[in-house]
Amino acid sequence: MRFLAHHVRTIGLSLPLGAVALLAGLSLPAAAQERVVPESQAAVKQSFAPVVNKAAPAVVNVYVRRRVEQRVAPFFNDPFFERLFGERFGIPRERILNSLGSGVLVDPDGVVVTNNHVIKGSGEAEIKVALADGREFPAKLIIQDEKTDLAVLRLDAEGVEFPSIAFADSDALEVGDLVLAIGDPFGVGQTVTSGIVSALARTKVGIAADYQFFIQTDAAINPGNSGGALVDMDGHLVGINTAIFSKSGGSDGIGFAIPSNMVHLVVQSALEGGKVQRPWFGASLQPLTSDLAETLGLDRPSGALITKLHDKGPAARAGLKAGDVVVGIDDKQVQDPQAFQYRLVTQGVGGQVDISVLRKGETIKATVALMPPIEEPARDMRELKGRHPLNGTKVANLSPAVAHELGIGDDMREGVVVVEVEPRTAAARLGLRRGDLVVGVNNEKVTSVANLTVALELGNGAWRLAVERGGKVFNVTVQG
Repeated sequence: MRFLAHHVRTIGLSLPLGAVALLAGLSLPAAAQERVVPESQAAVKQSFAPVVNKAAPAVVNVYVRRRVEQRVAPFFNDPFFERLFGERFGIPRERILNSLGSGVLVDPDGVVVTNNHVIKGSGEAEIKVALADGREFPAKLIIQDEKTDLAVLRLDAEGVEFPSIAFADSDALEVGDLVLAIGDPFGVGQTVTSGIVSALARTKVGIAADYQFFIQTDAAINPGNSGGALVDMDGHLVGINTAIFSKSGGSDGIGFAIPSNMVHLVVQSALEGGKVQRPWFGASLQPLTSDLAETLGLDRPSGALITKLHDKGPAARAGLKAGDVVVGIDDKQVQDPQAFQYRLVTQGVGGQVDISVLRKGETIKATVALMPPIEEPARDMRELKGRHPLNGTKVANLSPAVAHELGIGDDMREGVVVVEVEPRTAAARLGLRRGDLVVGVNNEKVTSVANLTVALELGNGAWRLAVERGGKVFNVTVQG
């Protein structure tokens, strides 16, 4: 479970708590009916039962059962024996770990969407899905997307037609709209809670996801609701419940859901049989502070400031410049870089989009191509082996494509990036991590994988490494 506030916790019992061309069975419904306030006591007493009857059959429980090896030390974890025998010290014993979350059937063919943290680490684990009517089916993982904390499963039940929920347009939501949260909190069984949309476009809530743009609701959400449905009064899916803001571990009235437009993009990518492709903007963005907005002559700190552009990126090709302030995309307002990234990503790849920017007090529009990040230079991925401190790493040349895959925010840099670190190797003992940039060896700049391998071979038993992590460069000297 993942907590926000003093803790943000993603919702799950045993784990750390648009869109584009539409596919058959995933069509978005028409615009919501006109919103009205109840005019009488009789209207207030009306029931949500018709909405629940429509949506609840498509909300499921997701069970993950995995086997893990645990080493039990015969000498009570004595540090002396651990140092003597190393990390493999102890008697191997197998344990069974079980986790529980919720999910939503979004296609009659048995396609289920849930949170990635519900099934994360499942690997060879057994995944089962239980429907509200008591039926259970094994499920296979189609796609995992850590950047959005979403995963898509397919039930192993050929020829069975399942109940499903249609997607709503989450951009049509307004603060104050009634919503229902459906899931399995605490494993007690399917539960429905009601509330309103209490905020939209929440981007600074501390949830571990690359694309932060959440629907906030006061519908009660508790552990086990992760991956469950947030539905509107038409019984359509507006979001996937993901996290709660809580000091106690239970519902304090602030929950967060991933908007359905983002969910639809990931589901569509899964059904098309590939990974999630996201458009590349090719520019670094910075949030606006009050002081910065005043310096730029703006009356409010709203928008995303372009600080740097990739010369081959869509933004530069569209004529955008450093110092421009992005304020809108396709006539939708942009408050900060996170909001812009969400708006851009949910456009999908292919076609183009209109970007509104402020430049020297004037609003101008630029048409930006929706294209995937380029792989220039070629990645030249290699596994480094030998008597040197980077033994046990897999490295690649950094390009916009590689930067996006690894979740590196700045895709304008060049150099060699660590893609993988093998446990219990020299590189692992050195503390290297996925996403680290090797920028220098023995005071020589590293510009490519080929350049790095030569520099390591010339080390002669002593290496001075310069590694960049989180914008800071660390230097370490290693003797062979």
